[in-house]
Amino acid sequence: MFFTVPTRYRVTAAAALTVYRVGTVKTIPGGRIYVAVDGGMSDNPRPVLYGAGYEAYLASRPDVPRPRRVAVAGKHCAQGDVISGERRLPADVAVGDLLVTPVTGAYGTSMASNYNKVPRPAVVFVRDGAARVVVRRETYEDLVRLDT
Repeated sequence: MFFTVPTRYRVTAAAALTVYRVGTVKTIPGGRIYVAVDGGMSDNPRPVLYGAGYEAYLASRPDVPRPRRVAVAGKHCAQGDVISGERRLPADVAVGDLLVTPVTGAYGTSMASNYNKVPRPAVVFVRDGAARVVVRRETYEDLVRLDT
């Protein structure tokens, strides 16, 4: 069945972004630098499924120079769990930094899963500087409540 959503209810890609926390920065000798974050293909499978790529910057410093070439990887220990394969970040990107991937769109939430038993993140709406949680972060208890 196909239907059209009235304009006032549409969620557009430019209106969504994903915020991750950097868990580690790993340099492979003679190879890439990986910035691993606390999410990945469970909260946004589009990069592995469709080859979608996202820009990346630090939430605290969006306008600083970004000379360091990195791959932004998820936490799932899977070959395809790469959010952005070739991006530039500040040279001093570090564990604990908040990393933003803008324009992730409305499908991140609808396609999210509990891959590798990872809880889904919260969904927060922000308007005029005020934030409102509209879907709470899943807990471990949420993940196991149907187990017998």
